[in-house]
Amino acid sequence: MKTYMVVFASVLVAELGDKTQLATLLFATDRTSSKLGVFFAAAAALVLSTALAVIVGTLAGDWVSPRILRTVAGLGFVAIGVWVLLT
Repeated sequence: MKTYMVVFASVLVAELGDKTQLATLLFATDRTSSKLGVFFAAAAALVLSTALAVIVGTLAGDWVSPRILRTVAGLGFVAIGVWVLLT
């Protein structure tokens, strides 16, 4: 259960205020669109992208050590953070 709570919290914090959430917010401002439709479309997109991440992660885990994957992912996040700070 601990792993699932960490995944939940990580994804929730990562998604707050990101460009996907802002785009969804903008779509919801359209008075002619169904707010429930915007919600379901955004939720379906997140579910699909998460499913793809799980599939790719499963396949990558079969080929590459989880330690190496964590290191590469960590370095990637640091690089993105530095890039955002510098631009």
